Formats: sequence, structure tokens, C-alpha cells
Amino acid sequence: MVKVYSINNCPWCDKVKKYLKSKNVEFEEHNIEENDADRDACYALTGDLVVPITTVNDKDYVLSFDKAKLDAMLGL
Repeated sequence: MVKVYSINNCPWCDKVKKYLKSKNVEFEEHNIEENDADRDACYALTGDLVVPITTVNDKDYVLSFDKAKLDAMLGL
């Protein structure tokens, strides 16, 4: 399952989500401003709270909106 860690009013988070939708990639959004467990999971994954973070396996992740890295990680 693809997860996108995001915050409210984040243009880069919106770009990632729109890009995934355009590629028909299903994902779960995890808002780290609204959910402490999501914030803690994001921090455990990256050691930081910078968003957006996109992950497939809760181990490898892509920071920000990087089409080439997203495509590589997702096999697009």
C-alpha cells in the first residue's frame, strides 16, 4: 500500500497526491498535523517531519515531489 504523509495547505503534498491519482495509483493519506500516530510513523521512517513523504513498504521513501524517484519506487 502506498502512503503519503502530508500536512494541510501544502502545495507539494497536493502535487504528489494529484500525480498519484493521474497515474491511477491508490494511496492512503496520512496527515501528520491531524494524527499523532501518523506523525510518529513519519518520524520513525525518516527521522524528520518534512513532508510530503511517499512510501510503498514503510521502509523506502521519496521526499517531496520527485517524479523520477516516485516512478522508480512505484515501478511506473
